[in-house]
Amino acid sequence: MKQMTKIALLTPALMLGAIGAAQSAPVKMAVLMYGMKAEFVQLMEKAAKEHPAVKSGDVQLTVYDGRYDPMVQNNQAETAIQTKTDAIIINPMDYEANIDVVTMANEAKIPVIVTNARLNTDKMTSEVVSDDVLGGYLEAKAVLKKMNCQGNVVIIEGPKGGSGEIQRGQGNDRAIAECGSGKVKVLERKTANWSRAEALPLMENWLQKHRGQIQGVIAQNDEMALGAIEAIKGANLNVKDFAIAGVDGVSDAIRAVQAGEMVSILQDARAQMQGSIDVALRAVKGDSYQPQSDIWQQYAGQMAWDNGTAKRYSVPWTEVTMENAAQLLEARK
Repeated sequence: MKQMTKIALLTPALMLGAIGAAQSAPVKMAVLMYGMKAEFVQLMEKAAKEHPAVKSGDVQLTVYDGRYDPMVQNNQAETAIQTKTDAIIINPMDYEANIDVVTMANEAKIPVIVTNARLNTDKMTSEVVSDDVLGGYLEAKAVLKKMNCQGNVVIIEGPKGGSGEIQRGQGNDRAIAECGSGKVKVLERKTANWSRAEALPLMENWLQKHRGQIQGVIAQNDEMALGAIEAIKGANLNVKDFAIAGVDGVSDAIRAVQAGEMVSILQDARAQMQGSIDVALRAVKGDSYQPQSDIWQQYAGQMAWDNGTAKRYSVPWTEVTMENAAQLLEARK
């Protein structure tokens, strides 16, 4: 007996239904974070989950913890590509090593958006970042202003080889140079890997080694500035006798600003992440896509949407002050 072959005929209505189902499938987006321990990165993750397209189910997010290892991030990018992600957002650990993520994504024809930190390539689809040279300059200028451009500073650096350490360091050096030759001396300069816990013993050692000689602390992020503050308090010294600054605007740093203990230059985690998601969606959906985050209205006149196709979006910095500190903390509740 011959077997009958079953042929499924799709009526126009069924065909439209199939097309509609395909169109309504969520966009799969992989977010590769360099590590998840610090509050700033946690703020980025929170902002991602609060993006309107994520909340509505139009975007399906997979957030990867890179564990502060660029090779882990590269492997996670491979996994994301193999699982047919539609777009990749990477917050890279290393300025050079993580270029591989862009190379792999381009080969797979998957748009890749670089956010927060930078990579030494222009082959990504776009980047949504803040100008780290300017951030480093602004924090150093705040320290040097309190010191009247005279005295000794220590610089607590980010992880060596990361764009934050490289570019904020350039900004630090530029500000110091503006004080004039020989007016400000850098006594020590060493990484604490963005970590409050690592900055604490580092500062303790420096306080003992350079007893009574340190006037300023330039920390390339807030967590490390806060570690330095703990060390100063632990040595029974008056924090307000030091000029201290960091970058990021994490919650404890904002409270330290309110206490008059430091200056913080806020880096907008929400704008970087939600802007990245909008730019990634534009790359996936095409020119009909309109941004859904309100960050474009927030920074109107400073950062234009530009049809979602700009090679670089630069999120502005905001200095945390006594006047705006309470409002910034309230927004995080």
